[in-house]
Amino acid sequence: MAGVLAATLVLGVAACGDDSSDDPGVVQAGPDGVDDGSELTLWTRAPLEKQAKLLVEAYNASHQNKVNLTVVPNDDYVAKVGAAAGSGGLPDLFAADIVYVPNWVNQGLFQDLSANIDGLAFKDTINKGHLAAGTADGKEYVLPFVLDLSMLFWNKGLFKEAGLDPEKAPANLTEYAAAAKAVQALKKDGVYGTAAGLNCGGCLVFTWFPSIWADGGEVLSEDGRESKLADETAQKVYSTWADLWKSGAVLPASSGETGPTWTAAFTEGKIGLMLYPATLLSSTPFDVGVAGIPGPNGGASTFVGGDGIGVSKDSKKSAQAWNFLSWMMSEEAQVEVLAKNKDVVSRSDLAGNKYAAEDPRLVTINEVAGKGDTPVAMNFQQAFNAPSSPWLTLVRNQVLNGGGDVQKDNGQITSVLQQ
Repeated sequence: MAGVLAATLVLGVAACGDDSSDDPGVVQAGPDGVDDGSELTLWTRAPLEKQAKLLVEAYNASHQNKVNLTVVPNDDYVAKVGAAAGSGGLPDLFAADIVYVPNWVNQGLFQDLSANIDGLAFKDTINKGHLAAGTADGKEYVLPFVLDLSMLFWNKGLFKEAGLDPEKAPANLTEYAAAAKAVQALKKDGVYGTAAGLNCGGCLVFTWFPSIWADGGEVLSEDGRESKLADETAQKVYSTWADLWKSGAVLPASSGETGPTWTAAFTEGKIGLMLYPATLLSSTPFDVGVAGIPGPNGGASTFVGGDGIGVSKDSKKSAQAWNFLSWMMSEEAQVEVLAKNKDVVSRSDLAGNKYAAEDPRLVTINEVAGKGDTPVAMNFQQAFNAPSSPWLTLVRNQVLNGGGDVQKDNGQITSVLQQ
């Protein structure tokens, strides 16, 4: 288990300080760690490159320590981390897609941050989904690095052309489908009502799970070992999308979209409305509306995704690495780096910051973050994100292939979760 395999941060701090503390072998590094000019290494995956660079540049400009950032292509990241873990070559700090965090914590790839996190005065305001994903046996191993929420985005220009209210979000999936069909009815060359990553399991959990949560449904059992994706609410989600696909209102390329370009058509102004990452708000070059993702009967929710970050088991500079992490959670970093860039903050007490107040869409995103969820399951990757996952089989059968046995496909998901 993680508690056995991973060294604690306190031990890591002891290894890099002097011997002058009151308790021999325990260095009193202080709540902010050590800023002594050390060189630190940090890995992140490519989708979070922009936010990672902003954070690292701001830290390096204001601290003696210096963080050297390595950005790894998304498809290569898991293999790179696995190889480095096996050879003792992990960087001091590394970020992880939140759905991988439970597995990597269980494998002992992170050091125990419990005492340090418990010492943060604002701990109760830190995003609970990310903390929960990085907790094992009552010990905490990661903090939120960058939150990425799935939200409903709509192109206000196309809404207006289609006779829709550009200032009003669809209140439920029925209204979502009606809006998509209205945009499709414009018959503009290359323009479609909506789009989705229908061959991308990760895209689909990110955007479709919230529709189930919005209606009060669940996607997994509490222990993460049973799939509930054949329940009534889930089936309503599938039937809505099957109808949209049959109507021709979905971008045709969606059927083969495996992830790398799943948001591109919306960003190019060719899609009426879409379930879309909040982190792309700052780089979407036209006027968009933003709302939580509705369920079949209404409500609003979001998948609280993004990456967690921790100190690797191989780091010999734990106190210095904690200095970066504690600064990263500070108001300076959360507001003056992330919020200033229109990104979501990881602390609820900072949700109403001055930059959010300037853009009502950011207020909406921060509010919906509190209504969202982060599913935790040990075999999440195999059950949902893998190219041949049973979740992807279920969705494609229900939406593209005319049905199939949803109970059987759901059972296959449960079988993988229980391996």
